[in-house]
Amino acid sequence: MKRVLFILGATVFCLSCNQTRNRDEDTSGYEIITEKSYVVRNVKPVDRDPQVDSILQRRQELTAYLERHGFVRHVAGKDSLLFRRNNRQEVLIELPPPSNTQEANLIIAFDPMKNPLFINLKKDTTQVEQYIK
Repeated sequence: MKRVLFILGATVFCLSCNQTRNRDEDTSGYEIITEKSYVVRNVKPVDRDPQVDSILQRRQELTAYLERHGFVRHVAGKDSLLFRRNNRQEVLIELPPPSNTQEANLIIAFDPMKNPLFINLKKDTTQVEQYIK
C-alpha cells in the first residue's frame, strides 16, 4: 500500500511513504537515514547581509536545541533522502536546488518513531518541542 504525502512550499518534496518495499528496488541513489538526527545541507553563504546573518543565527539556535535533545547532525551528501522509520515505513524526499538562503539552510529533524519534521527557520523552538514530545 502506497501513501503519497505532499508538502506545500518550494523547499522540499516528499515523494512517497512506503509500508512495504520491493527488496529488489534500487536505493543506491538515496542517502539512507535511520537514526535520530537532523539533516542540513552543506551550503556556504555567498552574500553576507543582515537577513542572511539572521537566518544563520536562527539555524544555529535550532540545531543547538536539537543536539541538546539527542539529535545527531547529518550533513546531506545527496539531494535524494530516504528516511526509514522503526515501523518499516519509508519516506522519500527529493531536495531541489536551493533558490534562496532559507532553502539552502533547510533543517529536517528525524526521529525513527515519527515522520520527518521540516523546520521553519522563521519560527521559534515550539515546533521542535512539539515534535520531540
